[in-house]
Amino acid sequence: MCGRYIIITKIEKIEKRFNVSAFDPKLFNPSYNVSHGDSAPVITQENPKSLSFFQFGFTPHWGKKQHYQINARSEGDKNKDNNPLYTGRKGIFDKPMFRHSIRSKRCLVIADCFVEGPQKERLDKPYVVYLRGDHPFSLAGIYDQWINTETGEEISSFAIITAPPNHLMKQIGHHRSPVIVSEELRSAWLDPHMPAADISQIMNVYPSELMNAYPISSAIKNPTATGAELIVPTGQRLNPEHAYKIEHKIGLQGMGKSENTQIPNREDSGKENHTEPGDQLNLF
Repeated sequence: MCGRYIIITKIEKIEKRFNVSAFDPKLFNPSYNVSHGDSAPVITQENPKSLSFFQFGFTPHWGKKQHYQINARSEGDKNKDNNPLYTGRKGIFDKPMFRHSIRSKRCLVIADCFVEGPQKERLDKPYVVYLRGDHPFSLAGIYDQWINTETGEEISSFAIITAPPNHLMKQIGHHRSPVIVSEELRSAWLDPHMPAADISQIMNVYPSELMNAYPISSAIKNPTATGAELIVPTGQRLNPEHAYKIEHKIGLQGMGKSENTQIPNREDSGKENHTEPGDQLNLF
């Protein structure tokens, strides 16, 4: 599942990156701990050029009460073993709660990174999961509008679609992963004419080599906590990353001429002696 995520990038950068305009910028509440019930930015099929702000926690339009369903399995009731190699039908198209929205109310959920923990310990042992050098990015979502019959209030809400785990999620010890929609597939995900077979192909496991994670404090379990201290590393990245330092060297060229050359020197930034607390995820 994906029950917590982070989105704190300035709204101007989000608008530029996704080529949208905020429906109402004042509705944006940057948070290091987006949880169910919170308002968060999405891009919908109905308004693909607008940045809307919907409630995290899905309720179908026909629901008699609010559900706060945060995730929707792409395989539905199928693939109960969460096999990453599963190639069968995506059962989300058969689920009564989701079958309307997966066909006609898909959205992109904007995130800088997300939080996940082992299947057993969950947020008692959380990790920040991020894309290497790529944020904010988009998660596959579905949405709907529900009317509270007691108050008449219309609530637009969304859920994040999940897929089986990739290698990184297995390293964490979790059995699911949110579906990440790459830049080249965003338009297809929002296309109202996209066939179900093509939609299914987007809901696949994301390459783990494009991602990384590091451990953080369990303080993120508190849904009212939203500060930057929540994502301060408490340990090393799960996988090393390489940074390149440019060294300037002067080389003599023939008759006293000199050439200023730049030679890349690779450093393993995943090693403990090259990594300082707070440098693990330089998002902002």
